[in-house]
Amino acid sequence: MKILTKGKYYGSPNSEVSFNGVLLSQYTYTGDKTDWHYHENPYFMYVLQGNMKDSNTRVQTLCPSGSLMFNNWQEPHYGSKHSDKASGFHLEFEVDWLKKNGIPLHLLEGSQLIENPHLHVLFARLYREFLLSDDYSEVSVEVLLLQICEALGNQKEINTQDNPIWVDGLKELLHYDSSSLSLDYLSSELNIHPVHISRAASKYLSMSLGEYIRQQKIKKAIPLLLDPSNSLTAITYLLGFSDQSHFTRTFKTYMNNTPSAFRKQMI
Repeated sequence: MKILTKGKYYGSPNSEVSFNGVLLSQYTYTGDKTDWHYHENPYFMYVLQGNMKDSNTRVQTLCPSGSLMFNNWQEPHYGSKHSDKASGFHLEFEVDWLKKNGIPLHLLEGSQLIENPHLHVLFARLYREFLLSDDYSEVSVEVLLLQICEALGNQKEINTQDNPIWVDGLKELLHYDSSSLSLDYLSSELNIHPVHISRAASKYLSMSLGEYIRQQKIKKAIPLLLDPSNSLTAITYLLGFSDQSHFTRTFKTYMNNTPSAFRKQMI
């Protein structure tokens, strides 16, 4: 079985930048399906456009635009494209970088789809720095990489907890439900008292419920902003914000930029 070395992926490379043992790259996915293969290093695929599917010996995972997929270098897999066009942004770690920065190898084990919106926000900021690539990008990338590893560590701790059954239902609602995510609505859907949800959420989500919902909205905003056919007004409506100014304020809090300025830099 083929082993893809550092910076090698199936598809057509658009650009890449290396930062002291970490490689950032953007690829256009061309073929409908790849061969089974391994990777030399652990890496993340952030789907920028199109619909992808990642398949390993355990599971097949749909990865539409905006998905964040981690692939363990020890696990064989293959990818397939399910749209006319598809592209992605990759973050690849060399093992030496992990050791140098005191990041335990077990932190990057087990291929999985990353749902946590905080990690999506960090990857969107990382992709923005990748596109800018100015005099300040290297230090910004280093900080973001350490923040990503810290967030992964927090997520791993949460995943190993014995969570109540209702927490899985809460996560599903927060990830996929397009309704207005009020505390009363969540309480009604889960049949859990709203006070208990509010108090317990930070334990099982690693942040407050309101913070998680806001970051979830920003996570969903990124792929919508990358598609120029979506107006800011339409995006505001799709994300459930009361008005465009509210969307702009929230987006700027996490991305240090307005949605319109972010779009101009990314497209």
